[in-house]
Amino acid sequence: MTVAGEWIEKITGPFEDKKRYREYKARTKRLPESHRTAVEALDRYLMYFGSIGKSDVLLRMVDDLIDLFERAAADGTPVRDVVGEDPVEFAEEFLANYADGMWINKERDRLRRAVERAAGEESEKEGESPR
Repeated sequence: MTVAGEWIEKITGPFEDKKRYREYKARTKRLPESHRTAVEALDRYLMYFGSIGKSDVLLRMVDDLIDLFERAAADGTPVRDVVGEDPVEFAEEFLANYADGMWINKERDRLRRAVERAAGEESEKEGESPR
C-alpha cells in the first residue's frame, strides 16, 4: 500500500472493513422483501441503540445478522418466527452478544477509573499505598 493509502486508511478506517460493510448491504438487498424490511429495521435500531464503536465487532454483528436472515429466508422461516413477538427484545438480546464493542463500555471503564483515582483507590489496586 502506498503512503497516501495508509494515510487515508488512518483517517477513514480500513478499506477491507468498508468492503465488508458494502457486501452486507448488498446481501440485505438480495433478501425477500419481508426479510429485507426486518433486517433494515433491525440494522437501524442496532446502530442507534447499540452504538458499536469497534469496527471488527460491528462487522461481526452485521455478518451474523445477515447470515441469520439469509438462512431463515432460504428455509422459508417467517420473520415473526425469527424475531418473536417483541422485536425490541430480540434486537437487545442479539446486541448483548456484541457488548464488547459498545462505546458505552469504554466510557463506563473511564468513569470507574476516574472515581477510583479520585477516591485514592487506584494505587491500592496496583499494590502501592494510597497517596
